[in-house]
Amino acid sequence: MQELVEYLVSSLVEHPEAIEIVETNEEDAVTYRVKVHADDIGRIIGRQGRIAKAIRNVVSAAAYRQGKRVFVDIQS
Repeated sequence: MQELVEYLVSSLVEHPEAIEIVETNEEDAVTYRVKVHADDIGRIIGRQGRIAKAIRNVVSAAAYRQGKRVFVDIQS
């Protein structure tokens, strides 16, 4: 799942080398905390959060097919 998050984020940013993804496992869910370069934060969030919501929807759908719960947290 982390590879999917990394692929989606890296295809949107101008500085793919600055992407940091931290995986946090809890009892029933996995959280991915995504940090990107300061210049790319707007590209990841998008207008009114549309791109961030789309990333979350794609990852949640892939996780649902595997019977998991996944959250994506975008940090600046």
